[in-house]
Amino acid sequence: MNETLIMPASSPDLLAELQCHGVRWQGADGLVRKGGAGPSDHKALSLGEHTAMVPMLNRASLDSPFTAVPDSTGGQALIFREGLQVGQVQLPGVPNFYALSTADGIPYWKIATLHSKDVLATTVLQHCIRMNDAASACQFCAIDQSLAAGKTIARKRPAQLAEVAAAAVRLDGVRHMVMTTGTPQTRDRGAAILCESAAAVTRAVSLPIQAQCEPPDHDDWFLRLRDSGVTALGMHLEAVTDAVRQRIMPGKAQVPLSRYFSAFEAAVKVFGHGQVSTYILAGLGDSEAAIAAMSERLASLGVYPFVVPFVPIDGTPLAGHAKPDSAFMQRLYPRIGASLRRHGLHSDNITAGCAKCGACSALKHHE
Repeated sequence: MNETLIMPASSPDLLAELQCHGVRWQGADGLVRKGGAGPSDHKALSLGEHTAMVPMLNRASLDSPFTAVPDSTGGQALIFREGLQVGQVQLPGVPNFYALSTADGIPYWKIATLHSKDVLATTVLQHCIRMNDAASACQFCAIDQSLAAGKTIARKRPAQLAEVAAAAVRLDGVRHMVMTTGTPQTRDRGAAILCESAAAVTRAVSLPIQAQCEPPDHDDWFLRLRDSGVTALGMHLEAVTDAVRQRIMPGKAQVPLSRYFSAFEAAVKVFGHGQVSTYILAGLGDSEAAIAAMSERLASLGVYPFVVPFVPIDGTPLAGHAKPDSAFMQRLYPRIGASLRRHGLHSDNITAGCAKCGACSALKHHE
């Protein structure tokens, strides 16, 4: 008879391992995000009270020691590590708003999708000036994949976003929204289309919104974003050292770190302490010390450093890149958590966005 060991489903160490190794899924695909911006090749799993986005059904997860076996109802799954049961997870169902379409026949799920269990997310512009140029494209990005597969539309109009957001709140209890965008050929780097999108949504429904873009050409855009209804802002570094930035995202690296930091300082003055965040992908080549030092610098400014393990996405230049070691993440999370506590930052105090959701990282457990 096989020995069974049940670890607490919300164990930070188990979560870190699942998100680094991925899970081999033994069941119907269901709600798996393939391609696109954000957490791609992931499935939402609820571990205790925490819903996590866990990589699966991608090449990088094929050698994972973890296997998920759903039950006959499809409502939960058992997690095994090399045949030993280590946890049990709940599987969020298909949201009700996915069944609806706009008057011109576009399914709502092509306009915005559910992340985790209560976050509405959209890529307003599913195109980037760099994505078709191998010399400048971010090597981890899959923004074009979902568009090529017919799973989204290239530009989500403000009225469409407002319609879907109102339905998601009414039918599924969505609590906040993330609006990101590919970088257009304009100096505002997407801030203008985020402003018009947020304004339309806030006219239709009361919903906190995080906007995400590269630092725009002028700090006045932060006031415009706030006045349009944006309550939190994400400007994502992804990598923290110039050497890794130049190697992994050569086009985006042309926006220097000095501009990011001047933009961070200006944005915190507009949105408030803790309402500005940045995504950092651990595992691209930055050292533990470099990520910890950058996180401390960011936190001292009132910027939340949302550190997540890098996930190789099928079909991208980094599909074969090594996954981060879970021990690396387990050492890193407490160091970042100490920075957050020193500077009074907590994800629960953020109005909207990735860091508030926390589903792509185990950092919440170390705040």
